[in-house]
Amino acid sequence: LMREGPEVAKCYIRYRYKHKLARDRYQELMDAVLEKLRASNVQNQNANIDEKSFGGRVGEASDVVMKQLALDYYMSDLARSNHLNNEIYTHDLNSYPVGNHNCLTIPFDDLLANGFKTRQTDIRPANSINTAMQLVAVIFQAQSLQQFGGVSASHLDWIMVPYVRKSFWKHFKDGLHYVQGEPIPDDKHFDPNTPIDAPIYKLADEAYAYAMDMTERETYQAVEGLYHNLNSLQSRSGNQLPFSSINYGSCTLPEGRMVIKALLDVSIAGIGALHRTSIFPCGIFQLGNGINRKPGDPNYDLFQLALKSTSLRLYPNYANLDWSGNAGYDPNDPRTFFSTMGCRTANGWDINGFGQLKDGRGNICPVTIILPTLAMEAKEALKGKDGNSEQSVIDRFMILLDQKIHEAKDILLERFEWICSQSPDAAKFMYENNLMAGYVPEEGIRSALKHGTLAVGQLGLAETLQILIGCDQTENCGMRLAKQIEELFKTLCSEFKEQYKLNFGVYFSPAENLCYTAMQKFKEKYGVIPNVSDKEFFTNSIHVPVWKEIDPFEKIDIESQLTGYSSAGCITYVELDSTVKHNLTGLETIVNYAMDHDIPYFAINVPNDQCMDCGYCDEIGERCPMCGGSHIERLRRVTGYLTGHYKTAFNLGKQQEVEMRVQHNHYMHRT
Repeated sequence: LMREGPEVAKCYIRYRYKHKLARDRYQELMDAVLEKLRASNVQNQNANIDEKSFGGRVGEASDVVMKQLALDYYMSDLARSNHLNNEIYTHDLNSYPVGNHNCLTIPFDDLLANGFKTRQTDIRPANSINTAMQLVAVIFQAQSLQQFGGVSASHLDWIMVPYVRKSFWKHFKDGLHYVQGEPIPDDKHFDPNTPIDAPIYKLADEAYAYAMDMTERETYQAVEGLYHNLNSLQSRSGNQLPFSSINYGSCTLPEGRMVIKALLDVSIAGIGALHRTSIFPCGIFQLGNGINRKPGDPNYDLFQLALKSTSLRLYPNYANLDWSGNAGYDPNDPRTFFSTMGCRTANGWDINGFGQLKDGRGNICPVTIILPTLAMEAKEALKGKDGNSEQSVIDRFMILLDQKIHEAKDILLERFEWICSQSPDAAKFMYENNLMAGYVPEEGIRSALKHGTLAVGQLGLAETLQILIGCDQTENCGMRLAKQIEELFKTLCSEFKEQYKLNFGVYFSPAENLCYTAMQKFKEKYGVIPNVSDKEFFTNSIHVPVWKEIDPFEKIDIESQLTGYSSAGCITYVELDSTVKHNLTGLETIVNYAMDHDIPYFAINVPNDQCMDCGYCDEIGERCPMCGGSHIERLRRVTGYLTGHYKTAFNLGKQQEVEMRVQHNHYMHRT
């Protein structure tokens, strides 16, 4: 061809070159799929998935293809380039092509009272606490298949009040008949909303005592069933459990208090033959002034029980009902109380009419801006130029950050429109049963989705500050710049919210896998930089670096200056050692200190090691002090949720982060 027709030859060479690129790219994709199918390079990208299982291998292989489809066919050039350049990460690419959303707080009040439909049948309304708790697990599982994120109950104690009353009535009738020998009352004259401490019940004292005892037993068993179900009803691929969260603690009615006590007692007792710490649901205790925080408050005794559970089982975490960011909630409507999902996701004020309502709303889709990449781009852009001062680099970074927040908004709008274009038949359980609030069939699913949150997240503030000024937010100069950065996030998201009439919010991303993968990409481009990339992970969002030797109060002081900038979810936690179980007064002081400093969502990390031979649970060295066994499972918090043995369930970055965590109470110098 070169001799007879050089131009034809050149065209053929170009054709063969493009064909080879396509063939090589296809081969790379197939190699990646085969790697996942064979589980030959397990990455533990999600600590809740067993990548070695049949389901896990199929799911991971499918994810490889779906992510490539998202990049090649569904994302704009803007979204794709930001994702690949390690600047703005689009979460859950494997879910992008099908157009489902992230997470949801479920309106259990309506579902349990009215019943609901599934693909195969319809479910009658609950008529006992036992049935109601079973249906909570069923609904959690069914909804988790309609989305890619977590599911939550915003006020489980209040939700269960009617069903405790219904169970009590049944036991009271039995008590009258079998204990006191009286005729069984006619149900037609029974008001199901009669409180269990109503004077009319107490007239039959023996039947009342019997009914109270049996109702408490049934409630405990119902909660025990809920915990076991949520740790065994696997859904999605990879033997994955629903990421479930339950908020409770504020109901002062006797029925609600009974439920709260059972939730905490079961948490403390543990589940299964070895009484293991429950991974799910994530328990979240809602703390409020005049409700449970101080002696004399009606639920103060339950706060004490919650502290005991936290010291032994890490759960519950603590949600601040008095958080300034939840202003405008209705104190008479627990559906508006501040609640969260286990990882930290929260629903703020809805610009489209629902105010602080939490039920039926969720995070629609998140992105995360990888701040250290932007800091290095700003620094590199000015390298060798006049005016390459520290302030010049900061100014350049802030201009670039402004641009990237605007681009993050465009990326979220693009995905939001794609999600809104889906048929309600794709999530029939959710839309048919009105799990997502505001759905009007004639208007399409946008009518419901517009009440959710579009989350602009961030990663690596501490490392970004190191790049820009050589210190982090634990020093005054670092905190000043940190506030400048967070103010820009907050201001722009507020402007977007008004402009587009969508709930844009600042999100302090969990970044379970991203903390590791973003660091690997960063190192490939910029190498090892002291105090920045000399480890395997970026520090999550605005957190104080885990290796900082400070006391718990100092950590709260620092992070509380930044949490107020977030409207879409954040968490603050402190690390304590296992001896905290002997000092619940000290633990109470720390939790109340966080609440008093306007921390919206607070958690305690304590070592939770368990001997899998005898069941002993505490902080354990190489061998169990009880039986001498060496089969030890070391449970830790990965982001907001707990997970199994961190050496096998976490990615390499999170493993290193866990090992670098200091226990803040070792540096305690306050009383």
